[in-house]
Amino acid sequence: MPPPVALQLYSLREMADKNYEHVVNLTAEIGYAGVEPAGFPGTTPEAAGKLFESLNLKVPSAHLPLPVGENRSYVVETAGAIGTKRVVSGLGRDDHSTVDNIRWSADRFNEAAEAVAPHGMTFGIHNHWWEYLEVEGRIATDILLEHLAPEVFFQVDVYWVQVGGPDPAGVLERLGDRAPLLHLKDGPCLRNTDMTALGEGKVDLPGVIAAGGDHTEWHIVELDSCATDMVEAVKKSYKYLVDNGLSRGNA
Repeated sequence: MPPPVALQLYSLREMADKNYEHVVNLTAEIGYAGVEPAGFPGTTPEAAGKLFESLNLKVPSAHLPLPVGENRSYVVETAGAIGTKRVVSGLGRDDHSTVDNIRWSADRFNEAAEAVAPHGMTFGIHNHWWEYLEVEGRIATDILLEHLAPEVFFQVDVYWVQVGGPDPAGVLERLGDRAPLLHLKDGPCLRNTDMTALGEGKVDLPGVIAAGGDHTEWHIVELDSCATDMVEAVKKSYKYLVDNGLSRGNA
């Protein structure tokens, strides 16, 4: 059985800013099995959690600030309110631009994992393209791995990996069970360019999904931008994954 598919609600952020409940209901109507929040405009985590539960939408993970310092309590409480055990965050391009900066980033990620562990939660890294550029002749993420605690997992954004340069299927094969969550998107694989619905771009999604194999627990659709109507792109992406037997939904 293929992994279930969730929608990163950031994809519909403009609609969500106006009516968050409508966007969540729409996601359920399309057939998505889960949602990945990235903010709660016009509502609270507690209310959002009750809404997700009422619609039988699972929450495989949530994009939240790094749970360190003053953010620690907020992140733990928010994750608990929406019913997820996985907290996902990341750091910027400058934080991966030198070996020393990468070591500093690893320390922050390790601190984040330690902060949520007592609450039965795990911490994972979501990548953009800069984590897959070369730094002193090596891929930045390969350097990062040498300094990360084994508890830190990866939410691999396969599109941004390809934009950075490496083959996302190869990255997933190397990460193995450290990559339980995949962010799926498609498009021309260029920086600062609109994406497309899944199946309409340059990413070999069947090959990438096959490379994740049994290690993948969830597929999460995320479109940062799209030249076409975003709601239609979100619907097309769901249909592409489910009709081709790559993911399963609730419908």
